[in-house]
Amino acid sequence: MKEAMWSAAIGDDVFGEDPTVIALEEKLAKRFGMEAGLFCPSGTMTNQIAIKLHAGPHKEVICHKESHIYLYEGGGIMANSMSSVRLLEGEYGKISLADIQSAVQPDDVYAPETALVSLENTMNKGGGSIYTLADIEPISDWCRNNAIKLHLDGARIFNALVASGEAAEDWGPRFDTLSVCLSKGLGCPVGSVLLGDRQTIWRARKIRKAMGGGMRQAGLLAAAGIYALDHHIERLAEDHRRAEILAGYLGNLSGVRTVLPVRTNIVIAQLEPKVKPEMMIGKLKAIGILGVTFGEDSIRLVTHLDFGDEDLNRLREKLAGGL
Repeated sequence: MKEAMWSAAIGDDVFGEDPTVIALEEKLAKRFGMEAGLFCPSGTMTNQIAIKLHAGPHKEVICHKESHIYLYEGGGIMANSMSSVRLLEGEYGKISLADIQSAVQPDDVYAPETALVSLENTMNKGGGSIYTLADIEPISDWCRNNAIKLHLDGARIFNALVASGEAAEDWGPRFDTLSVCLSKGLGCPVGSVLLGDRQTIWRARKIRKAMGGGMRQAGLLAAAGIYALDHHIERLAEDHRRAEILAGYLGNLSGVRTVLPVRTNIVIAQLEPKVKPEMMIGKLKAIGILGVTFGEDSIRLVTHLDFGDEDLNRLREKLAGGL
């Protein structure tokens, strides 16, 4: 990947003249059956651009209460778009068409206008749970029939596609905008791409500029994305396999109450009431295992391309004696 970056042809992306950025945007748009793409520094930016495109003052965004766009983007929905948010419940971070229909605001002066539904795939707080096309299609059809925009935070969309066996080109047309993150499972140092139709992405380019996301010789970074798309997708199944094994190891630890079902590369362990997440993460770190606290009673570990079978075996040996 580093070699691909250093050998990349570069230009000025603010002027739309970086050939490698253009190649990345076109490659992803074609893969998802969409018209155009916009390379941005982060998934937070692509999500926030999409929300600003589709919502705004006196409008409302529907999403799960544990969505990344709500919990982990610095209050950006309010700061960038001045939109209201309707938060929904749903098992493992997923929401259904029935959930959405019940949350749509009435058409009166007392309520904001429901403008956007945002879904997340895979669902981070749901333990890497996935939506399938069977989940998405009725939501997509209903949103279009009711003039409500639909956005996908595809932070780990390729993990979801590898797990389900579904094709990317079947997913893109189901959404008005779709964010593809390159810096998670695909292992790039920086970047996400927002996909949509040409007119939408032209508007998105203006918003990116206003947010300070315009980059000059960004082809150095885009080259990493192209390399990842060519070499790092199929291997995600290995991350999923190791995550499932890791879940078994964590489930046997004293102080762990349960482990959420593992669908992809995220492992969330829920702890016994007497065990604080900070305490558990500290014990793991002391033996060379890194994770993060994940709420009041949980911790999260994630498998990735730099974590192989030898690492998994060493982890097993370190946990064998308990903590």
